[in-house]
Amino acid sequence: MSPSQPDDPTGPLRDALQFSPENVPLRLHLAKTLMGLNRFDEAVEEFQTASKLEPANDTLRLDLGDCYLAQGKVQHAGVLADLLIARAEPAGMAFLLLARVRSAEGAFQDAHAAFLRAVDVDPTCGTHEWAKALGFSAPTQEEEEEQPQRLAAGHGGRDPGDTENLLGDSDFERPKIDFDHVGGMQTVKDEISLRVIQPLAHPEMFAAYGKSVGGGVLLYGPPGCGKTHIARATAGQAKAQFLSVGIHDVLDMWIGNSEKNLHAIFEEARRRAPCVLFFDEVDALGAKRSDMSGSAGRTAVNQFLAELDGVQAQNEGVLVLAATNAPWQLDSAFRRPGRFDRLIFVPPPDANARVEILRVLLEGKPCETLDLDKVARKTDKLSGADLMGMIDVAVDGILREALKTGKPRPLTTKDLLKASKGFSPSTSEWFATAKNHILFANQGGTYDEVARYMGLN
Repeated sequence: MSPSQPDDPTGPLRDALQFSPENVPLRLHLAKTLMGLNRFDEAVEEFQTASKLEPANDTLRLDLGDCYLAQGKVQHAGVLADLLIARAEPAGMAFLLLARVRSAEGAFQDAHAAFLRAVDVDPTCGTHEWAKALGFSAPTQEEEEEQPQRLAAGHGGRDPGDTENLLGDSDFERPKIDFDHVGGMQTVKDEISLRVIQPLAHPEMFAAYGKSVGGGVLLYGPPGCGKTHIARATAGQAKAQFLSVGIHDVLDMWIGNSEKNLHAIFEEARRRAPCVLFFDEVDALGAKRSDMSGSAGRTAVNQFLAELDGVQAQNEGVLVLAATNAPWQLDSAFRRPGRFDRLIFVPPPDANARVEILRVLLEGKPCETLDLDKVARKTDKLSGADLMGMIDVAVDGILREALKTGKPRPLTTKDLLKASKGFSPSTSEWFATAKNHILFANQGGTYDEVARYMGLN
């Protein structure tokens, strides 16, 4: 540590740390002083150093979470909140940190649920300054007693018990695409083939080894990288019916109806076997039960687990695929054998996949002969959604030029390369979050695939 500058208000603290570098309270005081001066990068360094000196000090991690939020690094703060909540007996302040993260993300319902959990663990969280800043207040005893009645007598939505006609023939499809329509990503396709396609094609071979036709596969990775496309292609490859299930298809305001909806969806899939059930953003349906403030959410998760296990009926021929951008938010019970016990990392498209994606996205647009291989080499780490945005930028440039000259012209390789220069991968933030989970919460090797992709092992 260099000597302090004469006009630096933190100088005396830094000078003191020269003589006592392992003094955690002193370093914590310096970090908070730096935060007060809006010198957040320096504060983060001090908090991290203090955390290394006292790795079991959760208060330091909470303070670091405060600093990350002040910096606007919401994902980093979310990782710390998840780690703190994963403790055997998480503190109420950990849930309050999670509430602040969810509020910053705009997920106000989740933020309120996390706040109520914080108050349940530690009632003093209800009067904390951050609770007031979020606009939350602890429920009164009367409100807690009335909540079940208000939910049961709620207005709008489906009437209690009305799950008839939840699904019809139009909800199921037979995809016309298969793995030939998925460029690159051979490792992903091989894994899905072994777990999903081959058991249907050779049921007798798998049965000889005690393997049934069914089960679950969880696809995870950065947003916009084609998880839904791969799931639909899987159904096409398997020549199975396909049903994409969204959170709005399941969750219901009436108590007990979410569970009934889940049961009805699985029952219809069993009736139509072979069938691929695809749950997008499955973390919204299977979030950690420890993060939930009420029993309704936990009951829905339990129902989901029971359906995966085939407690009331066999799932023979029902192939369950799910996708998530945040596997660390999924309840650990979903990853037990027989459920989503195989996690498959879906990375940003490789060079071959980017060529195929570009070819599809450019179809129907006026183009010269394009060197898509060259464009693919210059767009490493870009997701499929990023490539779509890049093409839009290139087209906008041509349109501006055409409006000035009155002469439209075709899209060129040069236009695409120019657009790519100002286009940063949207996947970067996801990998920054994933790196924190790899470093702090990968004891079981869950995220080894991501670690290898990022060159961390």
